[in-house]
Amino acid sequence: MDSHIVVLITASSQEEADTLSRGLVEAKLAFCVNSVPGVKSTYYWENQLCVDTEFLLIAKTRGDRFDELEEWVVEHHSYDVPEVIALPVVKGSKPYLKGIDDWVGEK
Repeated sequence: MDSHIVVLITASSQEEADTLSRGLVEAKLAFCVNSVPGVKSTYYWENQLCVDTEFLLIAKTRGDRFDELEEWVVEHHSYDVPEVIALPVVKGSKPYLKGIDDWVGEK
């Protein structure tokens, strides 16, 4: 897996977004988590089309820590099947990427 990744996670409320964000950083599974309010999600679930307002979390971490991060999110999330999608970081400022490495550390 790529050295550094960005993980997208949706949350149902500000409270849940705050809990997940703090928890991921405190557990050293993410260096930084941005919380973007007011994301409108349209999706298909349990045989119906759903439209909800959610919070989008953008977590910066290491690729080798994804499995632990995913497990933590699933355990602490209110959704039965939360969105946890990783995208590779192709390039980034060296000091920022070092910050990720220093905080999250290798598996």
